[in-house]
Parts: sequence; structure tokens; C-alpha cells
Amino acid sequence: MADEELEAIRQQRMAELQAKHGDRSSDQQGQQEAKQRETEMRNSILAQVLDQSARARLSNLALVKPDKAKAVENYLIQMARFGQLGGKITEAGLIEILEKVSQQTEKKTTVKFNRRRVMDSDEENDDD
Repeated sequence: MADEELEAIRQQRMAELQAKHGDRSSDQQGQQEAKQRETEMRNSILAQVLDQSARARLSNLALVKPDKAKAVENYLIQMARFGQLGGKITEAGLIEILEKVSQQTEKKTTVKFNRRRVMDSDEENDDD
């Protein structure tokens, strides 16, 4: 009888473990589906907003600078949602938008010299 109880406990434990792993995989699968739907939605909005040459330029930018391309995509999608775009954007229009985004995110480089003051005769007080 102890063997039967032990077997029942093992089966119950296996069912619990399988349920846990099943929940995790379905959770991950749901997240992947949500990401895929979001990507498809972004692509469809961009296809409606940009012409072929502008989409090609944006995809080339995404290969080189993915963060900048993502910022431009978000900007375009936001403009499209609020109805601020009057038709498809050409490559020249995309270049203007890219220049605006570049100016906003431009990093200023500064160089600061820290000079060592070791054995500097100007700062020492010579009592001799």
C-alpha cells in the first residue's frame, strides 16, 4: 500500500510540474505573439505613411543605427495617429525628419584637460 501511495504522490507531482512548465511556455508564446502583432502593426502603419524609397532608406538606417531608426519610426507613427501627415512621405521628406531627429539627439562633445600638478614650481612656496 505504501508503494501505491508513493506512486500517486509521484504522479501528482509530475502533473504539477508539467502544469507549471506548460504555463511558462504558453506565457512566453503569448508574449511572442504580442510582439509579432505589434511589429506587424508598426510595419503596416509605416507602409501606409512612407513610399518605397523612404521605406528603403529607413530600413537601411535600421541596419546601421537601430535606435535612431526606432525613434524615427515612433515619430512617424505618432504623427500618423494624430493625423498630422498629409499623404505619403517621400525620401526627401524622410531626410528632413531624420535631420530634425539628429539635431534633437545630437551629442555635444567636450574635451576637458586635467593637467597634473606635480612638482609645479608656481604653486610651491619657496622659503629658501
